[in-house]
Amino acid sequence: MLGICRGRRKFLAASLSLLCIPAITWIYLFSGSFEDGKPVSLSPLESQAHSPRYTASSQRERESLEVRMREVEAENRALRRQLSLAQGRAPAHRRGNHSKTYSMEEGTGDSENLRAGIVAGNSSECGQQPVVEKCETIHVAIVCAGYNASRDVVTLVKSVLFHRRNPLHFHLIADSIAEQILATLFQTWMVPAVRVDFYNADELKSEVSWIPNKHYSGIYGLMKLVLTKTLPANLERVIVLDTDITFATDIAELWAVFHKFKGQQVLGLVENQSDWYLGNLWKNHRPWPALGRGYNTGVILLLLDKLRKMKWEQMWRLTAERELMGMLSTSLADQDIFNAVIKQNPFLVYQLPCFWNVQLSDHTRSEQCYRDVSDLKVIHWNSPKKLRVKNKHVEFFRNLYLTFLEYDGNLLRRELFGCPSEADVNSENLQKQLSELDEDDLCYEFRRERFTVHRTHLYFLHYEYEPAADSTDVTLVAQLSMDRLQMLEAICKHWEGPISLALYLSDAEAQQFLRYAQGSEVLMSRHNVGYHIVYKEGQFYPVNLLRNVAMKHISTPYMFLSDIDFLPMYGLYEYLRKSVIQLDLANTKKAMIVPAFETLRYRLSFPKSKAELLSMLDMGTLFTFRYHVWTKGHAPTNFAKWRTATTPYRVEWEADFEPYVVVRRDCPEYDRRFVGFGWNKVAHIMELDVQEYEFIVLPNAYMIHMPHAPSFDITKFRSNKQYRICLKTLKEEFQQDMSRRYGFAALKYLTAENNS
Repeated sequence: MLGICRGRRKFLAASLSLLCIPAITWIYLFSGSFEDGKPVSLSPLESQAHSPRYTASSQRERESLEVRMREVEAENRALRRQLSLAQGRAPAHRRGNHSKTYSMEEGTGDSENLRAGIVAGNSSECGQQPVVEKCETIHVAIVCAGYNASRDVVTLVKSVLFHRRNPLHFHLIADSIAEQILATLFQTWMVPAVRVDFYNADELKSEVSWIPNKHYSGIYGLMKLVLTKTLPANLERVIVLDTDITFATDIAELWAVFHKFKGQQVLGLVENQSDWYLGNLWKNHRPWPALGRGYNTGVILLLLDKLRKMKWEQMWRLTAERELMGMLSTSLADQDIFNAVIKQNPFLVYQLPCFWNVQLSDHTRSEQCYRDVSDLKVIHWNSPKKLRVKNKHVEFFRNLYLTFLEYDGNLLRRELFGCPSEADVNSENLQKQLSELDEDDLCYEFRRERFTVHRTHLYFLHYEYEPAADSTDVTLVAQLSMDRLQMLEAICKHWEGPISLALYLSDAEAQQFLRYAQGSEVLMSRHNVGYHIVYKEGQFYPVNLLRNVAMKHISTPYMFLSDIDFLPMYGLYEYLRKSVIQLDLANTKKAMIVPAFETLRYRLSFPKSKAELLSMLDMGTLFTFRYHVWTKGHAPTNFAKWRTATTPYRVEWEADFEPYVVVRRDCPEYDRRFVGFGWNKVAHIMELDVQEYEFIVLPNAYMIHMPHAPSFDITKFRSNKQYRICLKTLKEEFQQDMSRRYGFAALKYLTAENNS
């Protein structure tokens, strides 16, 4: 904007100089050519012939004047060249941005302002852009349903947050799935000056279910029609966006356009950039009625208060009923009905310049909406092909989209200085807890991790599972990072039951995982695996937070608490379900232990029975888990007894015991103070014991640990003395907490620790 204003000032100065300088020069010369009221010749020869008072001094003055005249003429020529260049550029700029394709004549908006905005690229006239107050809240409504749409919304929100300078209030019309996902995401994202409200989309289905719709968006693609009824009655205006939108500018610029609405204009829309509504795409193509090319509803400015006064509900319903008598169904969901209403009432629409909705479906005129990167405002991937759409500049658009897709969302947690945020109890409690920590404590980073709120995206991929009706169903629970991704397919082949996984990834890694999963036939064939992304933050691997996230989001009454680098025996899922009944887990506090073994071989012929496993154990192909490194961790399982056992047997807790167990879903969570390597499972088993869980070893169950490179955290534990000191400190504090919570029953853990 500033550059354009400066350019115009230079252009004006050049024009004035070209006009004024010759005039001033002429006046000066004219007045200087009279002496005593008589004209004086400018020619030295003529002066010598006619003026007796001609002197050497006068001669020098005349020569100096002639030199000055030549300098002025040279400056004039330079100014003319500058002016001609500026005039040559201006029409070219208008040709690129003020084309008939904008259909200014077809719209009913403020066409003069639109033309001015297009001529100047994306900027309005200097000083004429309507100003949005610094702390004015911008309201945005989005209809979102399902797992895939929830992912798309995140990218849209990132692009809005990246550019925004105002408080935002998102109104999300969501089904139960999207609400669960996005409510958790925003709650853990903790972005200042952002408020989110949800509206139950399932309750709105009856409002639009009577409209047959062929569009892939289904019934949810019609719900923008009922926003006047759905959103709060005191909400006057809102920007409505599709989930496949990417912002390339501050959304406040779009919000400011509301100030340009005049008269009865209540809808701000961009002209449709395809030929769909012209009805010439194929033989017998018969679209819904529209004004000219029609309008695209991927970006809508709604003046809700005026729409309500106009009885919008009645208006669109009557139009839809009448048109459906001949059309039978909609092809483009709500867009067809919006256009039919506008066709009858063109005064309702304010036409936005098309850079507010650059539509990247096949065969559109989107390329005519921009000349430069700076012209782009909003990109709309309104084709079922999405990123695979055909467009001359699709690589640029794709890269822009991928930038936000993989952008670290934690960086968007920035304050809006000068704008007060609403009081957030969770945020205030967090700040209080952090302020109580001693930053000079050598274990400060360990303690701080316990209170870190990690942004969490539940059900990153489609999930669909109904637990077995007999109430014996078991979910395998595990956590992983990017370096264990290769284990997923193998686990899915070994365990046919439901799985709940927490993945610790960056935003970019989450997209790598998505591509990996979508390219795997094994993973894509399984809809009973819940993938929950916990985004990276801080320097430690929050292993117990990840376990808690995976545990919290299971739908079965029981869970098998495993690790990602273990493969369960074939048939373990069904065996555990039978054991649940046999040991009456529903009515007793029991933890069923699945004995753990390990191999040092990357290629293993997996044992198909207990007898085969015992044979491999005898041959040295398999070992009891960590027998050569950390015997105490699994020794209480009593592997010698397990070899010949045919019925479940009970074992007692011992210090440092950390078996893999099957428990009811209401068991205690893992303690978050333990991060990285060390004591993360030990503390959990200790708490199960103090709560009087019985540890029962299953005689015909087993799992095998597969070899892998040492994790970063175990490397730090082994090489960093301070790491080990802090872990010991945390252990002592945990035991003290146990004593305070459980009293006398917890004393044995202090004794056991001292004796170990």
